[in-house]
Amino acid sequence: IISLIIVVVSGFQKDVFTLNYTLRGSLNAQLDARHIVKIMVAEFRKTVPSAVGSYPIELPTNTSVIFYSDVDSNGVVDRVRYFLTGSTIKKGVIVPTGSPLAYNVANEVVSTLINNVVSSSTLPVFQYYSTTYNGTNAPLPVPVDIPSIRLIKITVIIDNDPNKSPSQMVVTSSVSLRNLKDNL
Repeated sequence: IISLIIVVVSGFQKDVFTLNYTLRGSLNAQLDARHIVKIMVAEFRKTVPSAVGSYPIELPTNTSVIFYSDVDSNGVVDRVRYFLTGSTIKKGVIVPTGSPLAYNVANEVVSTLINNVVSSSTLPVFQYYSTTYNGTNAPLPVPVDIPSIRLIKITVIIDNDPNKSPSQMVVTSSVSLRNLKDNL
């Protein structure tokens, strides 16, 4: 009887530790994703024309966006690229150099932001909306008419292990591009 009790308690303890490990990993991934999306929103809000006079948004797609913002608050407008590659969202930043200033793609510094991202055709990472967006409108179709963009919706779907619970976690946020507002 004692050995049966020991086996049952040991199995229960193993399940508790496994569940704790899985839930902790999922919670950390969700917190990291929320933090990164919050940073992305702040950088999108500060979108401005480039240091060479280019339009604030360069190339919007469902899985990537290139825009201009002073992300390091040094007074120089950087070229920022968020993009999904495989199951990872990365950020590339180019600081303009030279005289006159130019954005040299070879100088792009790329960093990994979020891992274990699930791509979805029904919920793309980036969706773009015009001034007529009222909360229910469909996003602008890709290829997007760049001057029409006034709001960007970011959706990140995370799944640390597709074969185990918990299921996918979705982190989403919308950001109005303050410097492009024309409805004041």
